[in-house]
Amino acid sequence: MARVVLENVTKEYPGGVIGAADVNLDIRDGEFVVLVGPSGCGKSTTLRMVAGLESVTRGTIRIGERVVNDVEPKDRDIAMVFQSYALYPHMSVRENMAFGLKLRKRPKEEIAKRVDEAAAVLGIGQLLDRKPRALSGGQRQRVALGRALVRQPEVFLFDEPLSNLDAKMRVQMRTEISRLHHTLGATMIYVTHDQVEAMTMGERIVVMEGGRVQQVDTPLNLYDRPVNRFVAGFIGSPAMNFLTGRLVREDGLRLKAAGADVPLPAGWTPPASALDKDVVLGVRPEHVQVAADGPWRLPVQVVEPLGNETLLYLQAGPEQVTVRTPGTVAAAPDTEIRLDLRPDALHLFAADEAGAALA
Repeated sequence: MARVVLENVTKEYPGGVIGAADVNLDIRDGEFVVLVGPSGCGKSTTLRMVAGLESVTRGTIRIGERVVNDVEPKDRDIAMVFQSYALYPHMSVRENMAFGLKLRKRPKEEIAKRVDEAAAVLGIGQLLDRKPRALSGGQRQRVALGRALVRQPEVFLFDEPLSNLDAKMRVQMRTEISRLHHTLGATMIYVTHDQVEAMTMGERIVVMEGGRVQQVDTPLNLYDRPVNRFVAGFIGSPAMNFLTGRLVREDGLRLKAAGADVPLPAGWTPPASALDKDVVLGVRPEHVQVAADGPWRLPVQVVEPLGNETLLYLQAGPEQVTVRTPGTVAAAPDTEIRLDLRPDALHLFAADEAGAALA
């Protein structure tokens, strides 16, 4: 397996369109790293530059000790699994998995051994003689994984491989891929737009927006210590609540927001530089607590009971506030509810476009 390093990697398309800008990443040997972000953020472009499917405008990509900017994809010792399974319909599962090794003129005995080993790891040994049309979506994705696995590459690259599966199969397959990483100890780079996939699979996550890396960190650090408003809002479901206003001391700390006056908990100490300034207060739905004596009153718009939890959608001036409560809660639309905020779970961000976290 191999370390993958990107140094100031930029992809510029004709007309000055930037696909990725100054991407710096150091992916350790054997690490599982997930690139996540909304459509058009540059995550797939970055992965395709590592694979050699996109040229690098500026910067350097290293796989192991070798600079691969000008190395053909077939010579980079990587294997890529795409969103589309790209299986040959006229070939059996065994033939699909073996095809890449046949092109490299590996001995028949070695090919058979690698295919059987990969099939055993993925639990598809009983499917080897079937054609792709006789497989379910999850089985086809396993075959695509097996085709990559038999290559025994230095780096595995995944470009939204689970997007075509239903919700239940996505959960199952992401567990399979995580288990595969644990078994192989392989270097894996995985692209997804789904932050739940990113949080549950990645040892580290690269959050991208506008072609730029916003933050690289562990899942829990991204959740607890986002460096800016974009990361805070993208990571977590339901998304973090944001209220823009002026932080003042009037009968305690308060956020004077448009159409809303938010009393802040006494145990919370904001940075002194934020007082009497326009800021953005961020709080996750599970950190807004329903309390009989809570100082903040808001009208309920929608109640969503989900069994293990209930989501409340409230109105604070022009902003919607989402509250996640365990189990059921006595609330109904068009009634008022009292709330308190957890003092150890509040975030402050600059009110400008960059929205940097305030220390």
